[in-house]
Amino acid sequence: MTAVIDKAAFDEAAREPRFWEAPPRPVWEEDPSKAGVAAKGVVLAGACLAVLFPLWIVIVTSLSSKQTINAAGGLVVIPKGVTFVAYQELLSGGQVTRAAIVSVCVTLVGTVFSMTVSVLAAYGLSRSGSLGHRWLLMTLLATMFFGAGLIPTYLLVQSLGLTDSYLALILPSAVSVFNILVLRAFFMNISPELVDSARIDGAGDWRILRQIVLPLSRAVIAVITLFYAVGYWSAWFNASIYLSDQSMMPLQNVMIQLVQKQEAPVGVSQAIKTGQISALAIQMAVMVMALLPVAVISPFVQKHFKKGMLTGAVKG
Repeated sequence: MTAVIDKAAFDEAAREPRFWEAPPRPVWEEDPSKAGVAAKGVVLAGACLAVLFPLWIVIVTSLSSKQTINAAGGLVVIPKGVTFVAYQELLSGGQVTRAAIVSVCVTLVGTVFSMTVSVLAAYGLSRSGSLGHRWLLMTLLATMFFGAGLIPTYLLVQSLGLTDSYLALILPSAVSVFNILVLRAFFMNISPELVDSARIDGAGDWRILRQIVLPLSRAVIAVITLFYAVGYWSAWFNASIYLSDQSMMPLQNVMIQLVQKQEAPVGVSQAIKTGQISALAIQMAVMVMALLPVAVISPFVQKHFKKGMLTGAVKG
């Protein structure tokens, strides 16, 4: 049986243009409308305002005189003159100055010590042929799920003679297992060919770590260093349970005394009693001093965050 084809209909169908219809794109890939862009802008502006407005109030109040604060009835929103009396009083060599020096020293020493231990541990765990690395890795993972508790930790610190010592602010929280795992994952992503070539040339583990691994890991090292530094700078709990000498307290504990307990240092309290300065300005100034280092350093390390964290999370 032979099919009969209408030649005229066939020629007409051939002349008709044919368009390929692409499958519909997901909603999140569609070009946003002007209303959507405007709505996102409003939401982001509101979020920025919610974050920056309290910080603005803290800074302005710390730079305001007692008369301005009294006229505003407390927190100052619109600045009327700038005075640094609160900062001069805090940095005049009293307890706050000493506490700031303690915080800086503990942060520097603790960060260097923590990074040294974390890098060495992560490098050893990243080498599959290292002795006992699997058992050590399982032990470290277990500490992330099971903690010793506050009382056993305090008894251990006390038995080691670390109470009323600056080492008590560093050693109990010197190493983070999470940071070690991030560093280990990053080190494992380094090309094995580079390491093998260095070993063929006679390089040992120390030289490989120094000249190959660390230069290629600047991003993740910058991120982990910031994590440790912020942790030491913001820490207050260890000092509150391990230190009894008020002269050894870091800046965060002095801030707690000023803001929550309303206990001002001796020199500052005299200035408040004589009416030279407002207690609220002192509290806000201490907050600014506690926030300033993190706010200054974070933007310089921000560019390493995405590369450092995502690259370290690719491979476990």
